[in-house]
Amino acid sequence: MMSAPILDNTEQLGAINQKVVADGENLPAVTLKDGSKVQTGTVATMLHNIALYNAGQRGMIEKELELAIPTLVKIGLFDLFSPDEWVNGANPGRRFVGLAAKQYLAAGNR
Repeated sequence: MMSAPILDNTEQLGAINQKVVADGENLPAVTLKDGSKVQTGTVATMLHNIALYNAGQRGMIEKELELAIPTLVKIGLFDLFSPDEWVNGANPGRRFVGLAAKQYLAAGNR
């Protein structure tokens, strides 16, 4: 079986995800059973960034949340909780992630 490529944003996510680990620690990219590679720490960083978004930070935080969407789709997060479930409720950061996921999936990405 030919291995799938690394998601285009894996290196960027690796740098972003460093914000949730101690200095000197590194989060690896891992290979999934289908051969694709994804960056570990993406869910933890997303949760951290949602908290920052909810505290009023925008700009770079929005870009970082959007960069996480392909990996979150790939690992099945939105199969567990649909984008519509993310959009519902009063949490603005969660809503932002849900809307970004809906847009990504509507563009035919998987």
